[in-house]
Amino acid sequence: MNHSDAGKLRSVVVGLGSYLPKRIVSNADLEKSLDTSDAWIVQRTGIKQRHVAAEDEPTSRLGLYAAQAALKDAELEASDLDLVIVATSTPDYTFPAVATQIQAGLGMTHGAAFDLQAVCSGFVFALATADKFLTSGSHRRALVIGAETFSRLLDWTDRTTCVLFGDGAAAMILEARPADGTSRDRGVLTSHLRSDGRHREKLYVDGGPSTTRTTGHLRMAGKEVFRHAVGMVTDVVTAAFEATGTSAADLDWFVPHQANRRIIDASAEKLGIASSKVVVTVDLHGNTSAASIPLALAVARDDGRIKQGDLVMIEAMGGGFTWASALIRW
Repeated sequence: MNHSDAGKLRSVVVGLGSYLPKRIVSNADLEKSLDTSDAWIVQRTGIKQRHVAAEDEPTSRLGLYAAQAALKDAELEASDLDLVIVATSTPDYTFPAVATQIQAGLGMTHGAAFDLQAVCSGFVFALATADKFLTSGSHRRALVIGAETFSRLLDWTDRTTCVLFGDGAAAMILEARPADGTSRDRGVLTSHLRSDGRHREKLYVDGGPSTTRTTGHLRMAGKEVFRHAVGMVTDVVTAAFEATGTSAADLDWFVPHQANRRIIDASAEKLGIASSKVVVTVDLHGNTSAASIPLALAVARDDGRIKQGDLVMIEAMGGGFTWASALIRW
């Protein structure tokens, strides 16, 4: 297909796949080593359990399994792809990129592969980036992956943070297709990305190659993050509605970043989105950072909730701060 004469292009979702490590750590398991309780964790976060990667499961392996599942779902081969973007805050190595390791694992020797860092907003940033490549006509199909092993960053003696996070990966395949340029088109309709670096100390990792020369541990001022989250989410979701002439009433599904049930509920309420349209997986997965949104999309697609033609809003907020939304016609 000659992209130059195709008019408007949209990035259409053609495949989705996910992978969760086999090991499940319940709140009851954490009670044994921490001064915490299942009731306390559930009341404040909505989290009941999380998956933890095995020692021989680095981020690239989780991402590779998810990528293979997405290719199978799309009935495509790795040779059909020409772009791989991995959103992660937990790379196997300082370099090379996780994306190039997944590329090699798929048997790809062509195309471009790189990682993107926007913490919990990473998948939405990566999706938006892939969308620019595809709609420009430079690339045809993109594999976008959110993959994390946040268990490797946690201080397992800090009950305020270690109960929140989990490991996992999910992958989406997008394909450039001709479209009419209206909100009825299938594909990514709009994306809105924001950052504000002044908030670093509210959510960060206290290590890295150029500072401590160690991996470091995740540190968070939870109340401060919560205070900003709902307003930031509302900002980018409202921007998406305005850009497409749609409203909360038009949405079929709202798939937020799965960080905290209270943030999810407060955001949906403020935006006027019915709770029946909200996809929630935080109870089963915990906060899997960049993997959280595609994992939630996979759950809702696989159980039959998300169907072709549905209007799906995704949004996230992460360390940095970063925050973002994308509106997708499935």
